[in-house]
Amino acid sequence: MDFVHIIAEEKIKQAMNNGEFDHLPGKGKPLVIEDLSAIPQDLRMAYSLLKNAKMLENEQNYRKELMQIEDLIACCHDPEEKLVLQQKLNQKLLQFNQVLQKRNTTNSSAFKKYDTKIQIRILNRS
Repeated sequence: MDFVHIIAEEKIKQAMNNGEFDHLPGKGKPLVIEDLSAIPQDLRMAYSLLKNAKMLENEQNYRKELMQIEDLIACCHDPEEKLVLQQKLNQKLLQFNQVLQKRNTTNSSAFKKYDTKIQIRILNRS
């Protein structure tokens, strides 16, 4: 170990002995370990930063809901129910686009094509 690591270890031991870590939130609870194996190694830090900043949660939830509604529409045979689902899909798309607009991103078809190409490259890279 180099000098910096030795000093850091000593400071940590000193803080533990002084009880400075005794009142931290989550003390005594198991750690929640997130599986990032599906994310390429070089993108994990960026993903973690975005997730911790709560930039991904809304987008992921909207995408999941949109996919569920699209699946329901594809399976639906009742025209009236299909119309209700289509209206619900339009409403969710509008909300999703508003979230993306606040972040200065887009949900355009060109972006989707580009996103698909990126996903294929990432999968081929793994």
